[in-house]
Amino acid sequence: MLKVKVGYPERAEEKTILQRVGLATPPALTPQASRAEVLEARAALASVYVDDKIQEYVLDLVTATRRPRDYGLPLDSLVAYGASPRATLFLVRGAQALAVIEGRPYVLPEDVKQIAPDVLRHRIHVSYEAEAEGVDGEEVAKRILEQVRVP
Repeated sequence: MLKVKVGYPERAEEKTILQRVGLATPPALTPQASRAEVLEARAALASVYVDDKIQEYVLDLVTATRRPRDYGLPLDSLVAYGASPRATLFLVRGAQALAVIEGRPYVLPEDVKQIAPDVLRHRIHVSYEAEAEGVDGEEVAKRILEQVRVP
């Protein structure tokens, strides 16, 4: 669903990891949520309202990865393949999750914009020309988010 960028730990942090995990016996696993709690969380997520204008915004973002010129974006030469329909689904699901975290029963455009880089960065396949220019999927997504009209 997401490609979250996580850097390397600092040396001291890595030593702690080594001591806790690498040199010790594996910890006993204990459930943190019951099956019922997981199903309840899924139901809560699914109940978050996504207005038609937000749905159209998500569709505009994903379509702009495929046909940037339709949105006035000079990115055609940089994109080999745009985001798939799964990006559409995950943008909405991620935005719903952010709304739940914020305690809202509805999605805002800001939720979509916040989750979009994590959803899109590995779903936009750039061209060889883009790679030569040092442009990656994250940069293309950033440009699209800056230009596509927010409802």
